Amino acid sequence: MTTGGGRASVAAMPPAFHPFITRASLAADLGRLGVCAGDAVMVHAAMRRVGRLLNGPDALLGALLDSMGPAGTILAYADWDALYDELLDADGRVPPEWRDQVPPYDPAASRAARDNGVLAEFVRTTPGALRSANPGASMVALGARAEWFTADHPLDYGYGEGSPLAKLVEANGKVLMVGAPFDTLTLLHHAEHLAQIPNKRVRRYEVPFAAPHGVEWRMVEEFDTSDPVVGGLADDYFADLVRGFLASGQGVQGLVGEAPSLLVDAAAICAFAVDWLEREGRRVSGL
Repeated sequence: MTTGGGRASVAAMPPAFHPFITRASLAADLGRLGVCAGDAVMVHAAMRRVGRLLNGPDALLGALLDSMGPAGTILAYADWDALYDELLDADGRVPPEWRDQVPPYDPAASRAARDNGVLAEFVRTTPGALRSANPGASMVALGARAEWFTADHPLDYGYGEGSPLAKLVEANGKVLMVGAPFDTLTLLHHAEHLAQIPNKRVRRYEVPFAAPHGVEWRMVEEFDTSDPVVGGLADDYFADLVRGFLASGQGVQGLVGEAPSLLVDAAAICAFAVDWLEREGRRVSGL
């Protein structure tokens, strides 16, 4: 067949078929990376990098459950989606005219922070998931030890002793980065808390909590997690720290779906980070 101009036309070719990435294939990827039955795994994921998923983020969540079995526990950093920081005055308080407008933190209902990606909210809303009481440092957990991980989370210094992060180290847990940038590895805030270095930045701010009789406001104090814990460190120094950990021969890298991924031992990377911070923290402080 020819067109009016005399040139032969070519039949349109159908688009190439790209098969879905499935829960089963993701579970196989996780197994090759080192996720095992009974593990406690804190996961960070950039879901768009994983590929074309059959059943979306639930496919990865299901694959983790399959890989760890009934004795395993999934953890994810939730924070909360309040976004009222710019209202705080120099003392960390919310002005009176705004106090009734800021929604209180409710562990059972407050959304996970959108900056953390969609997976944390998927974990939070899965039946059986539990969430810890500290708003900014809140963690969600699903599985055999979810109650233990999320119970008794201190409201002050919520990345330190007694936190779900401290318990992850205690439990010989792991951290899984599925396509997530290295500078988002939240466990390193626990290392910031533990490191014995001078001049750590401290943040105090007011938080509304949902209570049976209404809203309770409370000042919360913690080492600043929005900036490097001491001045002089690069803004993205977590990424440098993780690369240093990998260069030491620790951690396992591979693909989960199409996402470059990393699995690390929580206790090992925390100890490495504390040592790194104490060395670099003193250096930038001139000590």
